[in-house]
Amino acid sequence: MDEMFDRLQAVVDRYDELNELISDPEVIADTQRFMTLSKEEGELRDTVETYRKYKQVTDQLNEDNEMLHEKLDDDMEQMVKDELKELEPQKEELEDHIRVLLLPKDPNDDKNIVMEIHGAAGGDEASLFAADLFNMYSRYAEKQGWSVEIVDQSATEVGGFKEIVLLISGNKVYSKLKYESGAHRVQRVPVTESAGRLHTSTATVGVMPEAEEVDIDIDPKDIRTDVYRSSGAGGQHINKTSSAVRMTHLPTGIVVAMQDERSQQQNRAKAMQILRARVYNYYKEQEEDSYNAERKSAVGTGDRSERIRTYNYPQNRVTDHRIGLTLNKLDKIMNGELDDVIDALILYDQTQKMEELNHG
Repeated sequence: MDEMFDRLQAVVDRYDELNELISDPEVIADTQRFMTLSKEEGELRDTVETYRKYKQVTDQLNEDNEMLHEKLDDDMEQMVKDELKELEPQKEELEDHIRVLLLPKDPNDDKNIVMEIHGAAGGDEASLFAADLFNMYSRYAEKQGWSVEIVDQSATEVGGFKEIVLLISGNKVYSKLKYESGAHRVQRVPVTESAGRLHTSTATVGVMPEAEEVDIDIDPKDIRTDVYRSSGAGGQHINKTSSAVRMTHLPTGIVVAMQDERSQQQNRAKAMQILRARVYNYYKEQEEDSYNAERKSAVGTGDRSERIRTYNYPQNRVTDHRIGLTLNKLDKIMNGELDDVIDALILYDQTQKMEELNHG
């Protein structure tokens, strides 16, 4: 606990220093610096306020305990004892909260995300399930007040998606959706199945933090850009100009093709946005792999081939295999009510990290 208090005092000192800095006219005049420092101040605020509340509670506890050693009348003694009973659990709760606040932060938690959903094993049924997942995440995003933009899509004749790429923007999107990467398995009787047999198919989800230019510097020489004519639906303007763009990042071999927008310029901008996220994610995953494997959290945010969740329609059941969570409310979850699943994953991840710190 002492080590924790040393760290807290350092946080409080930095917080006070930041408050002085952001009221300094010179800093205010430098917009970029002011924004950076304000963001840091905002990130520390919760920790500092919780710590101050904790100190208040412990001071009061010490005072009450001292009072009990003095001669008090019965009413006063009862009052002090009641207060102690109230303050003890508060102290424990604040301690736990502080421990969570002091956990190492994922630097990407505040970021927007690029999400890719692919219909995998199971043909038409997998593509329909990919569309169901797209609807589920869109509804969840709506409930969070986030915005969802479809960047690219490849629809199937049955009304599903072979692939759909989204940009989800808002407050702390990555912190909540980073655990969704992996293979999602569905068990249900497909609409196309006349004999009523249960089928199992899968769709994969990839979640990548949106990368700014400051996060990753891609050398223009490392990108090969090919321009070609858009194909498919879209009316008269299609095929007259070469508006579709394919970008290849030569060092990693990552390819992004974009033909959704009308102008080549718009397609280039979109392709670059996705390429940057994919390249950033590629290097991030390599780093995580080299980080010793034992310490990787069981709810790790990487491998798309790992089966993470099963959606069983006949039993209205969703199971997250990583944390052994089963919920009998598939209908609600598919309607975007994902809080129970996401909160459980976050809590599990925090507990794991806490144990690592304690045994580290």
